[in-house]
Parts: sequence; structure tokens; C-alpha cells
Amino acid sequence: MKFYDIELDRTDCTVIHQEVVDAVREKMPDDDLLLDLADCFKLFSDSTRLKILYALMEAEMCVCDISVLLGMTKSSVSHQLRVLKQSNLVKYRKAGRVIYYSLADDHVRTICRMGMEHVREDEIEN
Repeated sequence: MKFYDIELDRTDCTVIHQEVVDAVREKMPDDDLLLDLADCFKLFSDSTRLKILYALMEAEMCVCDISVLLGMTKSSVSHQLRVLKQSNLVKYRKAGRVIYYSLADDHVRTICRMGMEHVREDEIEN
């Protein structure tokens, strides 16, 4: 794992706790996996996508419903849903000519709720 290999003379440390470093190094995810995780978190960095996810936390919805709720064009909503669907954060089902969207799984709900909980901690402390 090249990412974690550094020369000791490049750090300001005077004491290295090698057993701790080795134990943590063993548990560190692979760099490619961390890149995938970073990409996943990027999806949550857009407020429009977050609005869509929060709407879908409440109910399964079609593009028309979401566009009215958010005051956006169907085209804009469809684009964001496509991004979310390609990233497996949202799934869909067809009922005749209407496509209904919902969260892909409870992990998405958990990420949104935990993120909001973290953000609200700052509100409570201030």
C-alpha cells in the first residue's frame, strides 16, 4: 500500500508507536475502495440530490410529483434521478406508463439521517 508509506524524516514526529501504526495499517481499506467511497460521498454534496433523497425517504414518487414538490423542471429532476439511479442510491418501478422512484435501501436513509444528525449537532452547540 504505497499511499501509507512515508519516510520518517518527512514527519515532525519524534516517537513512532509502531504497533499502533501496524494494527491500523492492517485495517485500512484499499485505496481503490476509498476512492469509491469518496465518489459516493460526492453524490451527497449536491443539495438538489439531497432534496430528492429526503423526499424519497417519505414516499415513493414519480418525476412529476418531485418536480412540483421542489419547484423544478421535470428535465432537471430526471437528470438528478438518473445520477442517483446509476449510483445505486435510488431504484425505480414501472406502473403502466408511470415510473415511481424510491430509495435503493435503508443504507441511503441511514447516511442521510446520520449526516443531518451531525449537522444539527452544531446548531445545538451554538
